[in-house]
Amino acid sequence: MAAKSLIGTGVLYTDRRDFYIKPNTYAELWPSVAPFTTILNSKPVMTGIPDPLFKLFEHRNPWTDQYCRINGASEGTAPDDNTGLVSVTVDGVVGLPAMDASWLGFEFEVWDTTKTTRKGVVLCTAQATPDMTVKLLGGTTFAFADNDYLYLIGTAQGEGSEAPEAWSDELRTVWGSTQIIEVPVEVTGTLYRAALRGASNELARLRMQKLQEFKMLRERISLFGDNKLGTNLDVDSADTFGDTAGTHTRTTAGSLTVRTSMGLCTAIEKYGSSTATADNQNIFDIVEGAYTYSNFIDDMEKVFRHYPEDGVKYALCGPGAMSFWSKISTGGFSDNSGWKVQLQNKTSSLGFNVRMLETPHGILALVPTPALRGPRNKYMIAISDSNLQLVQYEPAMYKTNIKTDNAYKGVKDTNVVDEGLGMTLIESHHMFRIK
Repeated sequence: MAAKSLIGTGVLYTDRRDFYIKPNTYAELWPSVAPFTTILNSKPVMTGIPDPLFKLFEHRNPWTDQYCRINGASEGTAPDDNTGLVSVTVDGVVGLPAMDASWLGFEFEVWDTTKTTRKGVVLCTAQATPDMTVKLLGGTTFAFADNDYLYLIGTAQGEGSEAPEAWSDELRTVWGSTQIIEVPVEVTGTLYRAALRGASNELARLRMQKLQEFKMLRERISLFGDNKLGTNLDVDSADTFGDTAGTHTRTTAGSLTVRTSMGLCTAIEKYGSSTATADNQNIFDIVEGAYTYSNFIDDMEKVFRHYPEDGVKYALCGPGAMSFWSKISTGGFSDNSGWKVQLQNKTSSLGFNVRMLETPHGILALVPTPALRGPRNKYMIAISDSNLQLVQYEPAMYKTNIKTDNAYKGVKDTNVVDEGLGMTLIESHHMFRIK
């Protein structure tokens, strides 16, 4: 009789052969899914808040930009003598109070409308809103022109004078809201007790899977969430704070209130500036084949305009954005444009891999971010983590065996959190959209 062989038919094949070289393990994509959430949790999380609607304060130091502009085509000439005075009408006041007695003694440097020609320095000696009277301090006689810039450079008070009038500004409030995020897991009692291959305990496997899904949903909400309440991050036209169903909240089919949180990407696109000539531009649209080294330097100047203490900012990157910077660093179209960027691999203090993008103004730690896939594959979000805060009305919990009525023959658990993103100073966060 011929020797029996290891054949691929019958009971020997279907039941007796063991094809599993690692019967109790399995491969998994995306073992780490939520770097943005990790960054947020690395800072103190605001817990125990008294209400799911919350407010934060923010402040912009007025001395970063202090100027006004000439409003009038024929505003006169500043003569080069001690008695010569000229009255000018101004508007476009930035970083200064509405014109009042505190302006007396203000010393302004005058530049033309293009900010390329310095005309001289003048002193405010009198004011009657919206006009002020000035006297030339330095330079030669010049004529004021419509939209000239007057930059405050200091104050000059007379000998034996009294202290000038004081002026002050106020803090601004911004707000946000938390939302309930919940991801359940459930198996029957029969499946729970079954001996399985791959993962011997199906409930344990699903618990791990749903925990990762929970992290990913929290990540996406922190980036892309939206609501009707707004955040008041727009410094020009404020949102209206309220909690009115149908206006600022929504309801379920069962008339339960649904309160949602706004994410960082949504806030930047809603309240940020894409004006290329603006100093506070924080939305940049890049045409991949046309982006030059000059564009790169100018953009990075604005990203690091509010310079972090250590000169490093995290930048969340979709796969396409990571590819864009990597192509430049290794050649590709950069060979034609004559420039390259420097990238270095590094493990961050938070445990995930980053690539350090060196710029003349600071360093961006590029963080691969799985949530930035699909339509945002080529997005990069440079964050100011000191102006972001995770706010929790109810902390993240894993609740086990929550379904017990009527001797339920199964196990149901749930991941749940009631949290939202607190954001301040929207201009400190920057979005790059590569096309």
